[in-house]
Amino acid sequence: MPSLRTVSLRRRVAVSVLLVLIVVMIALVISVDRTFAQQSAKDLGTVALETENRATQMIRSGRPPRQIAKDLSRNNMRVKLRLPDGREFGETPDEASPGRREKVVLGVRVTVDADYGAISVAQGRLRKLLMLLGLGAVVLVGALLFFVVRRALAPLDAMTSLAQAIAAGHRGGRLNPSRTDTELGRTAAAFDGMLDSLEGSELRTRRFVADAAHELRTPITGVQAVAEALVQAPVDSPDRDQMSFLLVREARRAGRLVDDLLALAQLDAGYEMQRESVDLLGLAEAEVARTRFVAPDFDIAVEGVSVVVVGDGQRLAQVLANLVDNARQATGPQGTVRIRVDLTGFTVADDGPGVPASERERIFDRLVRLDDARDRRSGGSGLGLAIARGVVRAHGGELTCEASEGGAVFRVVLPRSQSGQAAGPLAPGQFPPSQFPSDQFPSGQVGQSGQAGQAGHEPG
Repeated sequence: MPSLRTVSLRRRVAVSVLLVLIVVMIALVISVDRTFAQQSAKDLGTVALETENRATQMIRSGRPPRQIAKDLSRNNMRVKLRLPDGREFGETPDEASPGRREKVVLGVRVTVDADYGAISVAQGRLRKLLMLLGLGAVVLVGALLFFVVRRALAPLDAMTSLAQAIAAGHRGGRLNPSRTDTELGRTAAAFDGMLDSLEGSELRTRRFVADAAHELRTPITGVQAVAEALVQAPVDSPDRDQMSFLLVREARRAGRLVDDLLALAQLDAGYEMQRESVDLLGLAEAEVARTRFVAPDFDIAVEGVSVVVVGDGQRLAQVLANLVDNARQATGPQGTVRIRVDLTGFTVADDGPGVPASERERIFDRLVRLDDARDRRSGGSGLGLAIARGVVRAHGGELTCEASEGGAVFRVVLPRSQSGQAAGPLAPGQFPPSQFPSDQFPSGQVGQSGQAGQAGHEPG
């Protein structure tokens, strides 16, 4: 990645302004010089024409040629009269000027020649004057730019000072721009927004780490207590089997929590998932078969159409397994769960107590439980729905908890593949290796990390 060029902004602005000013001054000198030359030549030509007309009138009035040449040869005009007998009165330059005029009046040849030398001298003086004025303007502007640019870039110095203060640990400072409809105002507002986001993210991270440490402390404390009791218990103690069971259960609980935290860390880091064609209907049928194998008497079914999406089959299977297990925990052994696949994704609905409207978004937060006591008994960590939403969003979709008259409804929307058709649904009991829910995520207990709801659905 190329490095950012950090040339002094003040110097860059000052040099740029001076260069623009120099170019403008040069263009102005050239333009004024040419305009002056053209206008002077035009004015001199007009005077030559007027002089010629006056000479014509004098000749016709009978004025002496010598007197005519003397009276009209002044300023920048030279007039010469040549009579028919060859006599000449007045003088003109040997080389004709661009504005020389000649005319014959009553046999007298009248020659009027304008002196452009004076114009050239005046043009040279004007050119020097303009160059001196331009140079003075450049020097003056260069001196003023030091103060003007310093004042204009003062907001950037304020941003730098604030960034340095925050880096030093002084949180809470903001620029608070008075206007946000200007370039610096928009930049300052974006800077404040970035600081709000970073500090909010830092706060959430700290809270998440503290909650995760608190969650881990419970199973680890249990493991430690049971392990110490097991070590101290006699070899022939009748409680050793029970203590061994408790030790394994607490260890698994801690392992599931660590695996869920690892999965969230992978999602936050932008974990690159596998991309393959996944048949959502086949995935749902495989999940129904898995659930019936775990709970043969549980009422679960799938309906819908065969829809193909491009994504990671193992991750999507984990999402579906998590939602189904949450629904099964919420409804109990006598509950009902229905999976419906349509052209936009799939829906998992149950007939449990449902999720209150005020909690339908909060249940996707990390380490959030709506029924803390019951969830701890089931081993949930409050991370399952957060992981599920992260997986769905990584696929370009969305996972939401929708309003319903009874029970809870979780809606997964996914972008479809170009083909739109699957190779065919899976038969009940058929678990393809690429879609079996416990193959990808570390715990091997997908959906067991939490349950969902009020007296049921909880963000596990």
